[in-house]
Amino acid sequence: MRRPVRRAAVLPVGAGLAVAAALLLIGTVTDGSASGPRTASAPTSGTAAAARTVAVPSASGATVAAPRARPPAPALTGTDLDGNPISLAAFRGEVVVLNVWGSRCAPCRAEAGDLALLSGEVRGAGVRFLGINTRDRDRDAARSFVRAHGLDFPSLHDPTGALLLRFPPEVLNPQTIPSTLVVDREGRVAVAIGGAVSAGRLKPLIDRVAAEG
Repeated sequence: MRRPVRRAAVLPVGAGLAVAAALLLIGTVTDGSASGPRTASAPTSGTAAAARTVAVPSASGATVAAPRARPPAPALTGTDLDGNPISLAAFRGEVVVLNVWGSRCAPCRAEAGDLALLSGEVRGAGVRFLGINTRDRDRDAARSFVRAHGLDFPSLHDPTGALLLRFPPEVLNPQTIPSTLVVDREGRVAVAIGGAVSAGRLKPLIDRVAAEG
């Protein structure tokens, strides 16, 4: 007798962030590092198994997760495109928009103008932008991209993607460039977006997180 095929569960983004938070708390996901790949233990429940089917939504499907469902953002420390020290922790107490980009990425070029305008528009509301430049071993190429698109916010230089692997894949897929996250004032990921964004899609999400005080 053939056993019935069980369909994988697909969860909305709020549930996806909740699952990611649970995984972090119970230790079923281990952060990767520059010296080794991310590892995960075998799932012990249906919830853990379902977590692996959660896809980070595009901008059109992104929502703001409930505060209790938000996983903490990992420590991000390194140097910027000029070699100066920079970290996510330096922005604690502010809403931070994290944008993952690369200079050879066509969708990154498409969204860059909107990000440049939006970063200046929301700064007065206590919102800061921080980029994560990945796959660009040559800092000159990354700096040229920044100048060409008028980006006035700093970016961590992460040519190998090591910083991206510190996030649970339910929150940030390291293979999806660009990606954008909104981190609340307590350092938790409130919004996760895979793919390019526009100011029209992103600003309402930022405004909701910034309004939390």
